[in-house]
Amino acid sequence: MPQPFPRIIVLSGNPRPGSRTLTVARALADRIRDGLTADPAFGTATPEPAAESGDVDLALLAPELFTDSTGAVASAVESVRGAGVLVVATPVYKATYTGLLKAFLDPLPSGALAGVVAIPVIVSGAPAHLPVTELHLRPLLAELGATVPVPAFSIIEARLPELDDETAAWSAANGGLVRAAVTALAAAAPVTVGAATGSGGAR
Repeated sequence: MPQPFPRIIVLSGNPRPGSRTLTVARALADRIRDGLTADPAFGTATPEPAAESGDVDLALLAPELFTDSTGAVASAVESVRGAGVLVVATPVYKATYTGLLKAFLDPLPSGALAGVVAIPVIVSGAPAHLPVTELHLRPLLAELGATVPVPAFSIIEARLPELDDETAAWSAANGGLVRAAVTALAAAAPVTVGAATGSGGAR
């Protein structure tokens, strides 16, 4: 039986709206979406269009992150927890991920991202900062229960003009493992959180 298509969500921790970090994360999400679409294991399942995927740009939520007066933060948390594949992106601030991303994720209970395949992404000004994702962001996602089956996608700012080539190379090396993880989690949970139906809706 064909598997339902996983809902792919981008979570950007850059404090600037519409940042390069968000652009990088969406480019990688598109690569992952293309790989899943081409996989016969997902049959005729239809992915949600990227524009309707519920991406979370935390810069837009910063003013009410601790008050949530409009319910937007709760909605963002629901979107993140309902992902099948979650692309979590951050620039390097003070040798780690941003405080904005920490403030959003810290209130989530341990295991909150169980059943989610998480892909860490980092945009750095210097190669020396690239290990931040593996040292800090991966353990955080694992603590929240996410499955993190592949190395982070890391890119320095000087390579941003070659973003298409960088995402293609990462996808060629890691796309199969991402699809395998999605398949394994779907097998473990017959009704998969964050899966889209054949008509593009969310389950």
